[in-house]
Order: sequence, then C-alpha cells, then structure tokens
Amino acid sequence: MNKLLFLALILIPTLLMGCSEQEVYLFSYFKGNGEDGLHLAKSEDGRNWTSLKGDTSFLKPELSRDKLMRDPCIIIGGDGLFHMVWTVSWTEKGIGYASSKDLITWSEQKFIPVMAHEEGVRNCWAPEITYDKKSGTYMIYWATTIDGRFTETVEPKESNLSHRMYATTTKDFKTFSPTFLLYDHGFSVIDSTIIPDGDRFVMFLKDETRSPVAQKNIRVSYAEKLEGPYSAPSEPITGKYWAEGPTVLREADGS
Repeated sequence: MNKLLFLALILIPTLLMGCSEQEVYLFSYFKGNGEDGLHLAKSEDGRNWTSLKGDTSFLKPELSRDKLMRDPCIIIGGDGLFHMVWTVSWTEKGIGYASSKDLITWSEQKFIPVMAHEEGVRNCWAPEITYDKKSGTYMIYWATTIDGRFTETVEPKESNLSHRMYATTTKDFKTFSPTFLLYDHGFSVIDSTIIPDGDRFVMFLKDETRSPVAQKNIRVSYAEKLEGPYSAPSEPITGKYWAEGPTVLREADGS
C-alpha cells in the first residue's frame, strides 16, 4: 500500500535535492513494514522516479507501540505547509500527523485518536488528506474495520476484516469534527484517495472484496462536496489482477 502523493508540480528546496531549486513531482513511500519512516523520490515526468537521500529515511516514526510510518500521505495546505498523515500501527485506533515547511525539519509527531470513541475498532489504515480551497477545510480519511459492523462483507480469509471509509475534518489540525462514515456502498473498501476536479470531487478507491468473487480492483466515485455523499462506484478501471492503493497526479498538460 505504498502511496504516491503530491498531485501537482512543486518547488523542492536546495537542501532536499542537493542542487539548485527544481520543480518536480514527489513520491512519498515506505519500505518494509514502515519501521524506518518516510522515504521520498522525485520525478520530472511522473513516470520515472529517483529516490532521494540515498533511499534513506527523512523522518523516523515515534508513535504507538509499533512505531511504524506506513502509507505516508503528504499534501501542500492552504497555509503553505506540508501536512502528512500515516498509519502508525496495524491495530491502533488512531493515525499519525506532522507538518513541515521544507520536508526536512518536521513538527512534533502527533497521534490523532480518530476512532478512540468506538468499541471493537480493529485498525486505522492508509489515511489521506484532501484540502478544500473554497472552505479552507482539510478532510482526513482512512479505512477501519469495527467488529460487529458490516458483517455481510466480513472476509474469513483476511482475519474477518470488513472495511469502510471514515473521516474527520479540521481547519487547523488542532480541533477535529466528530468522526463520520464517509463511504459505504455495500462492499469492503480501502485505500481511497480524493482529488478536486472543477466543481466536484473524485474518489479513487480499492474494492477489497475477496469472496465469493475476488475484486481487488480500483474504482471511481464522485461527489459535489468533499464530505460527500459519494456516488456508487464505477466499473473497475484496473485489469483482472489484484490492484493496490491508488494515487492520482495531474500532468502539466491537465490530463
């Protein structure tokens, strides 16, 4: 579930690149189980990538008993800061958050207990952030299984997991709205990523269904507002193989 992020070309500081300031795409990812933290790669065309800093970590994880930094998602906020969220553990009821001005020096790592209010929460996986410029609102969203919920799509071959997408909103990363169910269309869903597209928002999501007929594919859904409601999913946009977490970038020509 490695995550590509940075949905537009951005200027990368001299210290990060080891050369003059350059406009590139950035790729945020983790290695192994995420135990060594944040990795970054650059690309000039969005297709060919080069790891930065010798493929070593830019930030070591400090949160949770597991101290993991899986699925790092980074966006540029309305305040000009880089905002990052990540999976801190396979089993925690919250996610990690930190911010940076330059991708080198990061704020104190903060644990956001987004599902602490619920009994039977199994996980908080692959969180992402989308920023709504019109309202100045950030929405953080992730996949969670809650024991006893959505039992009709429990998957025995995958530890009885049955994921749905949940979300919270914030304007300052200090106070957060109550967590709400973001996406449920009758199947296990994970690894959603949302981008603005004109007057609408587009969600790319993974259909996590394994049985009776395996899906494991990427689909698309739409909403007029960032918080939804989101439409029923499209037909798969990936082939007949098990796809992993989607990400989206818009090329310089707008495609």
